[in-house]
Amino acid sequence: MVRSSNKLTVIAIAGIKAKGRYSDGGGLYLRVSPQLNKSWVFRWVRHRVENEMGLGKYPEVSLAEARGLAFDARRHVIAGRNPRTERDRERIGSKLFSELIEEYLRVMGHRWTNEKTSWQWHKTLKDFAKPLHRRAVAEIETTDVVKLLQPIWLKTPEKAAKARMRLEAVLDYAKSKGWREGENPARWKGHLSNILPPRKKLSKGHHPAMPYQDVPAFIQRLTEQQGIAASGLLFIILTCCRSGEVRQAKWEQFDWDNRLWTLPASATKTKVEHRVPLTDAMIELLEPLRDQQFSEYVFPGQKPHKPLSNMAFEAVMRRMKIENATPHGFRSSFRDWCGDETEYPRELAEACLAHKIGNEVEQAYRRSDALEKRRLLMQAWSGYCSIGATTAM
Repeated sequence: MVRSSNKLTVIAIAGIKAKGRYSDGGGLYLRVSPQLNKSWVFRWVRHRVENEMGLGKYPEVSLAEARGLAFDARRHVIAGRNPRTERDRERIGSKLFSELIEEYLRVMGHRWTNEKTSWQWHKTLKDFAKPLHRRAVAEIETTDVVKLLQPIWLKTPEKAAKARMRLEAVLDYAKSKGWREGENPARWKGHLSNILPPRKKLSKGHHPAMPYQDVPAFIQRLTEQQGIAASGLLFIILTCCRSGEVRQAKWEQFDWDNRLWTLPASATKTKVEHRVPLTDAMIELLEPLRDQQFSEYVFPGQKPHKPLSNMAFEAVMRRMKIENATPHGFRSSFRDWCGDETEYPRELAEACLAHKIGNEVEQAYRRSDALEKRRLLMQAWSGYCSIGATTAM
């Protein structure tokens, strides 16, 4: 009967005088180079792909030691693990990439006060970077990063750029913790810039915006859409607020007698309380929702105790076949309309967008938020949106 394991002996190894690969069984091989240098390798098949890792030189690693290492490697293979990854982790204390991102998201999560930003980081690291999850952090190389980025690099350049930036940040964190060494494989300048082609740059502005001339016609179509998300998107356009602020809006924030919506500092990007004057169009939109409210949120999601998802408004625009425009972009539409079609001062338009105006000294002296003047401007914007008429001062 032919032995399937422990085929080699110390005497047999000493007598080998030709290059080649000699099996000891169980995935363990002695590799002999043309110069007759001898070393151990372990080979296994995973997902129909042959893999190999070195176990050390012979005789520095003896036959008995090589068999022990191969035994440990086989245990990992049987358990569905990558023996190379497990070995590297044990050798230098490195974590798996999946473990790294869990820690990074937990430790750094406080930096993202915007829910959408937090969601995007989770999406990139947990979904987009999933092929790296079972890899040891120490063994991630430039080729791994390039393989992830290449399919989307020119197709969706902004998404690719953000994914690269997030990978770089996570791998920098790993290096600072001592879990990897050397060059960051996701670094752009002087590294990936020599491998990946230059991306097409976006035109001015972070979010594609609909030309304000097209907004009234779009709103006419939007009012024909059914559902809470469509109402929320219309409210975004009329108030010029950020989508996150609208999604998180609660009924308790509304003062109907004074026709006012007050966003607490904790709910705004600038961390400053922002008062939104309610126009006739806004109240007309909110009244039916208020009469049949079943949640503390003005625009609740599928679960009453939670707001709409951060992709709900974009989903409405996709259903309407709107391209090259985003919910956030309507703030730019409003700003362009103010500048092109009205005589309202720039500072008033910026105040409607809850932007900080002037330097710190000017902000310290300017305590008023020009509420009543903003009410007139927002009423003019509502009028333009509903009939497309220019209502300039």
